[in-house]
Amino acid sequence: MPDLFSQPFEEDQPASRRAAPPERRIFSVSELTAAIRGLLETGFGDVWVDGEISNCRVWNTGHMYFTLKDGDAQLKAVIFRSAVRYLKFKPEDGLHVIARGRLGVYEPKGEYQIVCEHLEPHGLGALQLAFDQLKKKLQAEGLFDSARKRPLPSLPRKIGIVTSLDGAALRDIIKVLRRRHPNAHLVIRPTRVQGDGAAADVAEALRAIVKIRGVDVVIVGRGGGSIEDLHAFNQEPVARAIASSPVPVVSAVGHEVDVTIADFVADLRAPTPSAAAEMVVAAKDEFCARIDRLTHRLKNTAQTRLAMRGRHAAELTHQLRRASIEVFVRRERRYRTLRLRLEARDLRRHLGAIRGRLTSANGRLAAAAARSRHRADSRLRTLAGRLENLSPLAVLARGYAVCWNADRTAIVRRASAVSPGDHVRVTLHEGELECEVRARDTDGNDNQGL
Repeated sequence: MPDLFSQPFEEDQPASRRAAPPERRIFSVSELTAAIRGLLETGFGDVWVDGEISNCRVWNTGHMYFTLKDGDAQLKAVIFRSAVRYLKFKPEDGLHVIARGRLGVYEPKGEYQIVCEHLEPHGLGALQLAFDQLKKKLQAEGLFDSARKRPLPSLPRKIGIVTSLDGAALRDIIKVLRRRHPNAHLVIRPTRVQGDGAAADVAEALRAIVKIRGVDVVIVGRGGGSIEDLHAFNQEPVARAIASSPVPVVSAVGHEVDVTIADFVADLRAPTPSAAAEMVVAAKDEFCARIDRLTHRLKNTAQTRLAMRGRHAAELTHQLRRASIEVFVRRERRYRTLRLRLEARDLRRHLGAIRGRLTSANGRLAAAAARSRHRADSRLRTLAGRLENLSPLAVLARGYAVCWNADRTAIVRRASAVSPGDHVRVTLHEGELECEVRARDTDGNDNQGL
């Protein structure tokens, strides 16, 4: 591509070689921008750019926009939605990355940018970075907390298994369960465990198997492999499905040295699929062993208590015999005492004395009754005489009279109580007079009568 500065200036050329000035061409903004875009797209092709991400954001269209920068310059960048879904990690501000793409011009703003088709972290694998990012996020949400871990059921009757039908993990799990818990009901939900879309399949399989009625525990996992092979179990959909499971989940991914996000979220982590099967039925074995120990303890306790009860019964029998004898002796002694007292109180011995006391009491009672009657008669005569003396009839018999008002509601005791013309009634010893007052003498000097 010729450099504009490598061409000679017009005044440096010989007069014979001077050409006529070129015709002036005027570009529109769109034409010039399109020409620059063509030069960039055809002149560079695919490029690799090393830089730090800033101003990273994802639009509602699914496209991701950000800026790549170093100490001296910056470059606009975009990743379209079709490429975003293939990223193994989450781009974020401050992350040092290497981008591969092609240069282009965004004509509405007149800016050139790189359209990225691939993005990888600088110095660190994308899968490892994605693992670290997701682990930090879920840990902050509390999905790794031991407080939310649930214990495995003691006697699982129905065990769910989420894994590939073609892998050795399924055969190992079934082999252990059939040997240690042949009566268990196994429910297998096959799924892909690696490759594109495997995480969504595993998550869907987990959500489906826990909806089966009676499933007590679920084993999810696969055999060993590289970090790329185990990537499905390091993705957020699988972690969310495990966390939302209503029954305990055992994670059995890879070998003992392999650690995945699913291991952190699960209620229990098993180093291998075979170990997961043993852990699920370990509670059953421990439960059965505990039953055997309790049965032995119960038997020994029953025998010991039976012997103790036997000795206690013998002691109680002896005590009852002694107590019965003592009660019998006391009752016999009391019987003799009461008999002697009863004989001493024999009525035949005391009948004469009782008859004499009864006759004497009868005489005293008759004399007392006669004296009481005499005193009552004497008092009655005295009271009758006093009553006779106080009777108003006796006073009337001696010539006195009682004066009443006209309706006989009050006795007239003073002359001032009546007025001339009033009617009064006068009660005599025999009969009654109705009189009219003609005059009155309040001082006792007036001799006029009624």
